[in-house]
Amino acid sequence: MVYYFTSNVVNPPATIYVGKDKYENEELIKHGWDQDVCAHVYLRLREGESWENIPEELLQDCAQLTKANSIEGNKKDNITVIYTPWSNLRKDGSMATGQVSFHNPKQVKRIHVPTRQNPIVNRLNKTKVEKFPDLREEKEEYLRQKRRAERKAREERKLQEKREREERERLKWQKEHAYDDLFSEENIAKSSNQDRDPNFLDDFM
Repeated sequence: MVYYFTSNVVNPPATIYVGKDKYENEELIKHGWDQDVCAHVYLRLREGESWENIPEELLQDCAQLTKANSIEGNKKDNITVIYTPWSNLRKDGSMATGQVSFHNPKQVKRIHVPTRQNPIVNRLNKTKVEKFPDLREEKEEYLRQKRRAERKAREERKLQEKREREERERLKWQKEHAYDDLFSEENIAKSSNQDRDPNFLDDFM
């Protein structure tokens, strides 16, 4: 089971989710998305959003949910919640269920939580929805859509490059042939004195 929460402190609202227990969290670790941010609870960012500039109010929502859903953390004040991109989570067979480390410690940030803020926790709990998602299938569908979007972007980029190349070639041809008409046989004949009336100079004078 996965619990989903909606944070309305940003527009459009953000989705935060967490496993029912450490075993569910193992599945979340395994089937996370590239734009997920993990702080025990998960924040699903939208395409183009960066984990490095998450709005402060949204961070506070995540931190308060993390504290509220931690058996030990919920009893204490002045705790530190760490968060990192899902792609930075490292898991191997020697680790206990639910335990993770990080590929790059420099990609880990911290937020201080002085106390539990019940208004925040209560607001989020009102949006709580329990689901039994097929995390593997959701991840596969996400990857399929991502591949389609990347393929479409590549095709559009190739088409744009072709258009730009054709335009460059057109302009190059125009530049190279700009004076062709000036040196046509007809224009040369018109500018020649060969076929003019012998008395044209008299007319000129």
